[in-house]
Amino acid sequence: MPKSAGVAPELARALKALGDETRLAMMLLISRQDELCVCELEPHFDLSQPTVSHHLKQLRDAGLVSAERRGTWVYYRAEPAMLQKLRKLPFLRD
Repeated sequence: MPKSAGVAPELARALKALGDETRLAMMLLISRQDELCVCELEPHFDLSQPTVSHHLKQLRDAGLVSAERRGTWVYYRAEPAMLQKLRKLPFLRD
């Protein structure tokens, strides 16, 4: 493996998480906003709340989003550093 591939495991986790259609759609919604509450995400999907939370946990575990609890709701933000790393991949450039 080339020396520059040191971020490969991290990027592989992110790409694997985005390989799921639901998680990709969630990521697109979140990345277009400063932040989104789980209550704002749920109406976009025909999924139970636990399933939505499961997908969001997968995005968090992959480093794609961060979460902040405020009262009973959790707000999600795209992680700019991870998005920047993904944008640097040659096959994802415009």
